[in-house]
This record gives sequence, structure tokens and C-alpha cells, in this order.
Amino acid sequence: MSNTEKEPLFSPKNIKLLTAPLGRNNPITVQVLGICSALAVTVKLKPALVMALSVTIVTAVSNLVIALMRRSIPERIRIIVQLVVIATMVILVDQFLKAFAFDVSKQLSVFVGLIITNCIIMGRLEAFAMANKPWPSFLDGLGNGAGYGIILVIVAFFRELFGSGTFMGYPVMQKLGIYSVGYENNGMMILPPMALIVVGLIIWFQRSRDHALIEKK
Repeated sequence: MSNTEKEPLFSPKNIKLLTAPLGRNNPITVQVLGICSALAVTVKLKPALVMALSVTIVTAVSNLVIALMRRSIPERIRIIVQLVVIATMVILVDQFLKAFAFDVSKQLSVFVGLIITNCIIMGRLEAFAMANKPWPSFLDGLGNGAGYGIILVIVAFFRELFGSGTFMGYPVMQKLGIYSVGYENNGMMILPPMALIVVGLIIWFQRSRDHALIEKK
């Protein structure tokens, strides 16, 4: 590619950066990162959705900012700079939630602030944004944040449905008449260990499927 030619914004390479973390290179099921937050925010679907969106925004924008600054960041303080960028984004997201979604902000409590310690974000800044241009870095952050969020939403869906009998607070089990045939909410689903069990089942399913696809080839 000559210096005058520019790579398309959505070239196959860039599309892969966005889509790979959604499946074959998911940060939770493949890289096994960021699992701790699945314990606290997946009892209900609504907080999980908000957390997923928050992490996606923080990861994408932080990646973009670090990629823009990468040539001017001294090597010896790069981690400090990365943490400052992440913390700034987390504070902005936290204040936005308190202003426009206060009830959800209360449910998430300190866990929004703990996004700062999410190893997925720091990992993408250090491994990708520090070595790549802004647009690919933004797509990489967007893809990894969305990949993380998808798993959170799946886990929250099953925990809320079988643990509380609801979907986004709507009494699904009651409306379907499931209770009338003797079904009872599974209280274990709202306990933290079940989050790990559900994540483990998702990891087992994905790796079994990927292994089967490789064998077919």
C-alpha cells in the first residue's frame, strides 16, 4: 500500500478487530479476563446491561485516547497515564449514571468505580492501543467491551429468569402460568457462585463448539 493510499475504515482487518472478541477471541470465555464482575452485577438484567454498556464505552474511548497519545507518553509512566485515562472515563460514566439513571446507579453501587481495575481495559491499552493507530484501537476497544458485555447479559438473563422469575423486572414466569404447575424460583441462581457456574457452562459450550468446527475443517 502506497503512502497516498489509506486503508478503508471498515477493511477486513478492522472488521476482525471488532468481531473477533464477540466470539472466537472473547475476553471472558477465551482469555478468561474480567470474570469477577460477573459475580456482582448479573443478578438482574438491567444492571448487567448498564454495566456492559459502561465498560464498552470506557474501553473504546480509553483505547482511542491512548492511541492518540502513545507517541508522547514516556515509557516509565505509561501505566500511570493509562490509569488516569481509565479513571477519568469511569468518573464521567459514573456521574452520567447518577444524573440520568440514578436507580441503576444505586444498584451498581461501587462496581462502576471498580471498572478502573477491570483487567480487560488495561490489557487492551497495554497490548493494543500503545502500538496501534487510533481507529483500529477504537474498534478493538469497542469489540472487547461488547464481547465482555454479551457474556454479562447472557449470564444475567438466566440468573434473573430462573432466580427471580422475571425478565427486566417483568414477571415472565407468573404470566406464563409456570408457577401453577409447581415451578418455584431457584434461589441458588441469585447467589454469587451460580454466576461462575453459568460462566463456566458458557465457556464449555463455546470451546466445545470451536473444537468441533476445527475438527470438521
